[in-house]
Amino acid sequence: THWKHGGIVGVLGYGSGIIGRYSDLPDEFPGVEHFHTVRVNQPSGWFYTTQALRDLCAIWDEHGSSVLNVHGSTGDLIFLGTTTDQLEPCFAKPTAKGWDLGGSGSAMRTPSCCVGMARCEYACYDTMDLCYQVTQEFQFDMHRPSFPYKFKVKCSGCPNDCVAAVARADLSVIGVWKDDIRIDPAAVKAYAGGELKPRAGGTPYAKLDVKADVTDLCPTACMSYDGGKLSIDNKNCNHCMHCISLMPRPCASARDRRHL
Repeated sequence: THWKHGGIVGVLGYGSGIIGRYSDLPDEFPGVEHFHTVRVNQPSGWFYTTQALRDLCAIWDEHGSSVLNVHGSTGDLIFLGTTTDQLEPCFAKPTAKGWDLGGSGSAMRTPSCCVGMARCEYACYDTMDLCYQVTQEFQFDMHRPSFPYKFKVKCSGCPNDCVAAVARADLSVIGVWKDDIRIDPAAVKAYAGGELKPRAGGTPYAKLDVKADVTDLCPTACMSYDGGKLSIDNKNCNHCMHCISLMPRPCASARDRRHL
């Protein structure tokens, strides 16, 4: 492409977090002669206050293109497009408000996680706490690249893997339960008969073919349904979450949520 990409710019004391981009046609397109990218380390679970987002947007309006990527594949909030002379002030102002740069290059990349126990009933461990602890532990490795290649850590609270840790990380931490899946026979019957209503009331959910949509699609064939009773051979369950995701009311992950 016409972009010359590389770590040829940065801010004082950091070897990471700024991705340098220069156009090889500066005379023809002077407005994008420089278009550097700044990675901002996101909070665990991507929880922001409205004021925090307003502060970040105001800083980027002043020092960059105003174009944001929320969020990139690493997890960072990404500022897209600024010039070399604006990098230091653009870094100093978020830092003064408690923000830091993320990772880039051959370094530990910014760890990310799902919302975990903060909002999700499926979470089997505290993803936000683990993400925070890993981020603090590897600060030096995030900001001063010394690895032979990039390294990503992502934390998902359950096998639904909402941050795509398996697909997008080098170290994927997936929470699972240790005892048996709980089954509510009355709720299974309500799903199968099209009688299950939302907790807030209203029109019942559509009738579910439990055999065709749930048990026949179990990857380890550990489930059976005879038209009335749902059974699970928990010893052969691989914790894929298929049944729980389709029928969250009658099937629930176990009470023992210590991850393996």
